[in-house]
Amino acid sequence: MLSYAAIFLLVAILAGILGFGVIAGTAAMIAKVLFVIFLVLFVASLFRGKRA
Repeated sequence: MLSYAAIFLLVAILAGILGFGVIAGTAAMIAKVLFVIFLVLFVASLFRGKRA
């Protein structure tokens, strides 16, 4: 699950970088959504790891 969170983080950073280019609106929205998904997965993996 942590690997998925890391992948979402990398994709969100890439979408954020693309946000400064031509497709600013769409890429910025994608970056926001993916960043929120990353945060949720990261927090879930932290809590899951503490229980084990």
